Amino acid sequence: MPDLRFGQLSITGNFRKNNEDNLHVDPEKRFFIVADGMGGQSAGEKASQLAVELVSKKLNDLIDFIDDTDEQIHHAIDEAVGNANAEIMALGRIDPELHNMGTTIVLLVWVADTFYVGNVGDSRAYRLQNGQFEQLTKDHSLTQALLEAGTINAEEARSHRYKNVLYRYLGSKEGGEGVTMADVPVRTGERFLLCTDGVTDGLSDEELQKVLEEESDPQKAADAVILAAQKGGSRDNITCIVLDVV
Repeated sequence: MPDLRFGQLSITGNFRKNNEDNLHVDPEKRFFIVADGMGGQSAGEKASQLAVELVSKKLNDLIDFIDDTDEQIHHAIDEAVGNANAEIMALGRIDPELHNMGTTIVLLVWVADTFYVGNVGDSRAYRLQNGQFEQLTKDHSLTQALLEAGTINAEEARSHRYKNVLYRYLGSKEGGEGVTMADVPVRTGERFLLCTDGVTDGLSDEELQKVLEEESDPQKAADAVILAAQKGGSRDNITCIVLDVV
């Protein structure tokens, strides 16, 4: 049975007063979550905190991590994220200070010989294997929609004015429509990255791959990713988890 080694880091960054990102690593290494909050004052921080706490609890309650089927796991992840979305929306309606708060989420769930990778929003998951670097998630942003429609190209997307405008996130009606999911076989020697857009704001995919390939230790790799994104001009909070299958 393979094992997982991981590193994690989250910083406020150079241009923000508080850190609205959150992350969670299950003590038994069954799931990993990164969330990027949005909203005025402390609202984004509250939204991302709720997301990681509520989703973690539901995953523990709903998943048999030994022998659940793919269908059962997909349903459990959708239910966990949908529950968090409903709670965030409800609290945003009740508390004026949290009005319109929201958060992205990206998660990796490990059951048997499969990783279940999913997201809502524009926090991402990547896989690095044998020199190949692949984005496993899909951004729910207007820029991505324009890119898929062929209206803009990849280079234009990096600096597009709608880059940070999301059409789907937790805290919105669309956030309850389910998680965009990828089922990935567990293979030793692979490295995974979960990150907020603070990472990709400061680094291109090519630069990100280079940083990940330079450090063999996952904690040193996570530290290096955050530092490189900060030096690369990221204007957001910066958060990542690096996972190695060993």
